[in-house]
Amino acid sequence: MKKVILVRYGEIILKGLNRPIFEDRLMTNIRKSLAGLGKVDVIRSQARIFIEPHDEDFDFDKAVEKLIKVFGIVSVSIVLKIDSDFEQIKMQSLIMAQKHVEYLLRTTKQSPKCQEQSEIISFKVEAKRGDKSFPMQSPQICAELGGYLLENIPSLRVDVHKPDFIFFVEVRENTYIYCDIIPSNGGLPIGSNGKGVLLLSGGIDSPAAGWMMAKRGMSIEAVHFYSYPYTSERAKDKVISLAKILAKYCYRIKLHIVPFTEIQLEINDKCPEELLTIIMRRVMMKIAERIALKSEAQALITGESLGQVASQTPQALAVTNAVVSLPVFRPLIGMDKNEVIEIARKIGTYETSILPYEDCCTVFVAKHPKTKPTLSETEKSEEGLHIEEMIEKAINDTEIIIVTE
Repeated sequence: MKKVILVRYGEIILKGLNRPIFEDRLMTNIRKSLAGLGKVDVIRSQARIFIEPHDEDFDFDKAVEKLIKVFGIVSVSIVLKIDSDFEQIKMQSLIMAQKHVEYLLRTTKQSPKCQEQSEIISFKVEAKRGDKSFPMQSPQICAELGGYLLENIPSLRVDVHKPDFIFFVEVRENTYIYCDIIPSNGGLPIGSNGKGVLLLSGGIDSPAAGWMMAKRGMSIEAVHFYSYPYTSERAKDKVISLAKILAKYCYRIKLHIVPFTEIQLEINDKCPEELLTIIMRRVMMKIAERIALKSEAQALITGESLGQVASQTPQALAVTNAVVSLPVFRPLIGMDKNEVIEIARKIGTYETSILPYEDCCTVFVAKHPKTKPTLSETEKSEEGLHIEEMIEKAINDTEIIIVTE
């Protein structure tokens, strides 16, 4: 008998001949996420992954907290691993179910929303028999184990439609019993779909965009454009804090802090006021692409949403795209602000993003930006700029910070 963690994955199961590659990457990421918690065995078995700690004082709650941030995992459960003997299953199930019922009764009574508390908890048993040599089929396990628990725990009643809890039994090479399933984010394991460079501002959108692409299996590096003294040190610290939150999901983020003040001043002095924003964005994209190519990344990632601001119209986005050859991923493109805020709250970046420290995108903003720029007029407006010299200097002066959670 041993307490272990059961990990479930979903989309990976559909990967056909490539499935072992994704499974191996997921297991590597699980080991990475649990580093520092003690020695564990990570075992794959029948589309499940089991994590078996070596030490008795292993922190299961901390491990679950880390695992639910690992992309590729659909859900986890802390389970009891026992021998596949039905008498043993009944005995250990009774102990576990009794503790769970007591917990539910205790927490229900403490709820201020409930005026009158029932002393009855509803349940049902769900069984899966992966080991076909086990003498009982799944419906028989459900019926006999459910009846046994019902007889021995007076507070229980059966409800197969809307039970207060489900008692799970999985019969494999061993049997695993548990009462809770803790949901995770799903997606694909980080590192299974290349690398992207995220243009990370201090706002709400770009961290959410980075998180969404990481969920699709991309490793993330980040570029932040820093316009000191027009933006403060606290604005820079804010972006580092956002990168640290993302690193909880991405393990490690290489953050490039690009000095952007001279470039913005040059654009402000020499370009038409209504095109300031679009030209600034084009230079940002060129710098981000240079960094991406040096880092062997395959794409750029931005937090742009169609129509949200003047630089995010179809025409403006086309002009922005024209300056780079790498694909530009915009996972928020069809979302409204409330949908993005919901993601930001979920991943823990929202409260940091709304701190009142400006980023470079709020400096030298045009009063009346052009919403339908053309590529020809934009390129003509850039002719007076020493773009290549400015880009080279900015990249050479870039500060690199390795951010971990």
